[in-house]
This record gives sequence, structure tokens and C-alpha cells, in this order.
Amino acid sequence: MPIRRLPPETVNRIAAGEVVERPASAIKELVENALDAGSTRIEIQADGGGLSRILIADDGHGMAPDQLALCVERHATSKLEPDDAGDVDLLRIHTLGFRGEALPSIGSVARLTITSRPREGGDAHQITVEGGDQKPVAPAGFPGPHGARVEVRDLFYATPARLKFMKSERSEAMAISEEIKRQAMAHEDVAFTLDLDGKTVLRLPAEHPGDHGRLKRLAALLGRDFEANALLIDQERDGVRLTGYAGLPTYSRGNAAHQYLFVNGRPVKDRLLQGALRGAYADFLARDRHPAAVLFLDIDPLYVDVNVHPAKAEVRFRDPALVRGLIVGALRHALAAAGHRASTTVAADALSGFRAHEGVTAPGVGSGAWGVGSGGGNASGYSGWQAWAAPATQTAQILPGLNDRSARVETFDTPHTLHPTPYTPGAPHTPHPTPDPLDFPLGAARAQLHGTYIVAQTRDGLVVVDQHAAHERLVYERMKSQMAEGAVTRQALLAPEVVELDPAEADRVAARAEELAELGLIVEAFGGGAVLVRETPALLGDTDVQGLIRDIADDLAEHGAALSLKERMAEVCGTMACHGSVRAGRVLSAPEMNALLRQMEATPHSGQCNHGRPTYVELKLGDLEKLFGRR
Repeated sequence: MPIRRLPPETVNRIAAGEVVERPASAIKELVENALDAGSTRIEIQADGGGLSRILIADDGHGMAPDQLALCVERHATSKLEPDDAGDVDLLRIHTLGFRGEALPSIGSVARLTITSRPREGGDAHQITVEGGDQKPVAPAGFPGPHGARVEVRDLFYATPARLKFMKSERSEAMAISEEIKRQAMAHEDVAFTLDLDGKTVLRLPAEHPGDHGRLKRLAALLGRDFEANALLIDQERDGVRLTGYAGLPTYSRGNAAHQYLFVNGRPVKDRLLQGALRGAYADFLARDRHPAAVLFLDIDPLYVDVNVHPAKAEVRFRDPALVRGLIVGALRHALAAAGHRASTTVAADALSGFRAHEGVTAPGVGSGAWGVGSGGGNASGYSGWQAWAAPATQTAQILPGLNDRSARVETFDTPHTLHPTPYTPGAPHTPHPTPDPLDFPLGAARAQLHGTYIVAQTRDGLVVVDQHAAHERLVYERMKSQMAEGAVTRQALLAPEVVELDPAEADRVAARAEELAELGLIVEAFGGGAVLVRETPALLGDTDVQGLIRDIADDLAEHGAALSLKERMAEVCGTMACHGSVRAGRVLSAPEMNALLRQMEATPHSGQCNHGRPTYVELKLGDLEKLFGRR
């Protein structure tokens, strides 16, 4: 068959299929144009899931009439400037857009109208493109002193087949809202307004640039709980800076929907970044739990390629190991600095479990025993003192077990407690004079309930500790420290095991031989498409070497790190810590309980167990007073 040149209209529609996948992607391109134009206020309107009408209005620098005619031509852009030799450097891109494809692509499949007034002054003008048919530029009215208004009607009317692949209007509207949220996160100094079908769903004022303003913007988008449980991230390494906020492990989610990653202000979905995030939380969350995080990576454009995806949703780093190491190191530093802190949602969940009980009557006892009714009460009809004034035998019949001590309460007549030393069940302890135990973060132990929970009193509330989960974490952290201080103990295989892999997978595993050796796994290349395993970590015991190497190869391909081996070793350490920790049901003395509290305060990450569940719940006095109607 002969080779033919495709008509320009067909070329534009093919390009539109890559750039404008759905209404949300069209809005993304238009909002990025507004941001590149220096806008401080962007208004977005969408009707019918964005298929009927889209309007983007901004207060950017605007366009002159001759620029309007150029902006709807393919590969015409103001984002790239040639050098003296006429060459354009695609490796130093400082703007969000740069290809010059969005507007002509949208105009080829919809009815596009652009109205603009330049900042330099002059009248406003308008250009219209319908299904690729460009109308001449004409004068038009414009409500503001400068900026642009881009209106898109009947999206994909020129390509009816694409309409069949659209989801429901509700789904498309949700995608639009999510896209605007991502853009608003990256530009806290820009005001955003989003109207869907005439209803305002987002109204975000401009915030002051910086960490404080960014956190206010994130709180408006992700909720106050994220603001209360977010850790500030700010680390720099070799010219690459990572900032943002990451949630405490106990503020984890059931999916990765609350993970937002930005590179030079551009929202991206990158497997390397997601893998680094997962690796940083590997010691603190179960595999089915996901951290909440909003991370911003600032890097010299020369070291990141953004021209690898039609929608610019993916990037490629020149030194991915540097980027991954920075993310993992910064997150782990922040988590360690959080100490034993647990999320505020833990207390809220605990309080929601309390229920007030009214009018409870013991079996066989009339309401008169409680003094509720018509006789002899006070003005409110309540004379509950009668029950407590009754003889002990009668009270025991009303509430069986009331006279039995349900918990062993420890009192402190003098302000002293234990010196915070490593906790060993059953070991003798010698008290040392210290400040009042109520001033410690986790307070002073007052009781043990059901042989499992330690109740401690703080200066402004109480703390309930799961003794087994808490001590399990302490043992686990101690084991991790011991592993970090020296080489991991290895065991040699009686016969080295050959693992057959895809040649590319084998090369990846062999290239990480030094990193794997630090974890106790000795591997080496064994011809094409195979690796030889000589030693494995003694901690794993009799392990499935073939399965382990294949899992590592998969992790290296997907995340760039051997997470499988680290997770397996962490799982074994967790199991050993579980068996080596104080069990639920073990009766503890007051010194033992206080020693456990003091070591929790001195141990990082002790606020959650090895699976991300909280080890303690703190209830403030004000919360308790609310439960009983005191405030």
C-alpha cells in the first residue's frame, strides 16, 4: 500500500487522543497554562462532567491578538526559547507546559473559544476553533483588567467514538475535582475556585508561600486530621530538596489514594517515588496499609526528564538512587523525630466507642432502689445516693462484683518514679528520685486491667497502653539497632543455589549484590539469566531461596529496591519480638509498668506496633469531661 500524508485535522485528532484523554486531562492542561502565565487566581467551571462545558478564567499576563492566532497552532508555545544558534534545550524545562499541543488538540475535538486581554494593556480579543476549523480573531468583551478565559463546549463532539469510552458524569466530575486538588496542593499561593454544575465544591483562598501556608492548603483539601497528624519533611542532598508532609504510621489508610507526589511543582505518578515511600514505612505498616503523604521534590531540570509521557504524568531521573535515598532517609528521619507520638485520630476513635447509659435497672430491682420516680427525690427526681447508702451486701446484689477489686491500683504518695532503664519483666528495679511522674509524657501507672492494659495518669488526662503491643515494639526496635550496629549474621548454604531469571532481572539482582550483602544475602552473577546464591540471612532460617530471589527481582524492577528481603527480615524480627515480649495476661507490678512507660518515651516509633496499630490511647481531661457533660 502506498504511504500517504495524513490531513492536518486527522493528525490533530490523533494527538488529542494522547493529550486529552478525558475532561479532567483537558482541564489539567488549561490550568497549567494559567499557572505558567503567572496567574494568582484561577476559576474553573464544568458542566455535565466537563463534556458539556468547561470554563477556565485566570488573571495571568494574557495574550495579544497576534498571539491568540498562534496559540491554537500545533507546537506553537511561549514556554521554550531557542538559543543564539536556534536550538531549543528540552533538558532545562522550567514550566509546566512546553509542547504546544493542548490548545490545538482541544480545538480539534471540541468547540474552543479563547478570550484574552494582555497585561500590557489594550483591548480584549477572541478566537474560536470548532472541530479544527479556526475562525479569525475578533474584538470581544473581557471582565478583568488582564488574563484569559478559555471555554470548551461539547468536548469530543468531533470524535463520537471517544464519547463511548467516557464514564458517568459523576465519575468525570470526581476526576476533575481530584485534578484541581493536586494542582492546588502544588501552588498554595494561587487561589482556586471550582464549580461543578453550578455548585461550588472548592473555594481555596491564596495562602502565604512556605510551609505554614502549604499546610493550611493541605488541611483544607485533606482535612484537619491530616494537619494534626502530619510530620514536616525538609531535607536536601546533593542539590535535590524534598519538602512536604507525611502522616504518622497510625494515621495510615486502606489504599494509596492519599499519596501525592510532585516534581518541580508538577503532579506525577512515579513508581520510583511510590516505592521509596513504601520502603520508608516498611517497618511501621502492614502490607495492606498505606501512608498518607504529600511530597514535593525540587531538582535541577537538567537531572529530570519530563518529556517521557504524552500527558507529562511520568518523569525519569538521571540518578534515581539519589532521589530514592533522599526520600527514604528524610521520611525515616521525620518518623524517628516523632518519637512515641501516635495520631490524634486514635483518641477520637476511642472516644467514639464510649456510650452513655441511662435508666439502667438491675434485674429484680425496681426503680425505687435507685430513687428514680415520684418518691423523695430532689428537684430533678434523682436520689441515686440511696443505692450507695445501702448496705454492702445489698449493693453487691444490685451490682455483682462491685466490692471486688477489678484492677490493682498503684498510688504515689511522693513524687518519685523509676529511672528510665531498659525494661525486663521480673527484674528488680531501684527507684531514683525524679520529677513528679505525672509530668512524664505517658504519666504514672495507676492500674492494670484484664492483665493486658496499663492505665496511666498524666497531668491533663489518662493513657491506656496495650502492654504486649508496646513491649513488642520495644524489642523489635532493639533488634533493629543490633542489626544496624554490625553485619547481619549469615548462614552458608550446603550447596549454592542457582536461580534462573530473565537476563534483565538477573543483571538487576547482580548489580545490587553489595546492598544485598549488607542484609545477609550473598549473590553473584552466574552466566546469562541466572544468579548464584551462596549465603542467606541466618534470621530467615530455612527459607525459599528461589521465591526470595524472584520477589527481589520483581521489587527491583518495580521499585528499584529489594523490599522483599527487608520485609521478610522485618517480619521475622517482628515474630521474634512478639514471642520475646511480655504477653497479654501477665500481671505486672507498678515498677514494671512504669519502666515500660519510661522506655516507650525513650524509644522512637513506640507509638505504634509493628503493623501500624497504636500501642496506646491518650484521652485528655477535657474529652473525659465532655463524656460526662461537665463541659
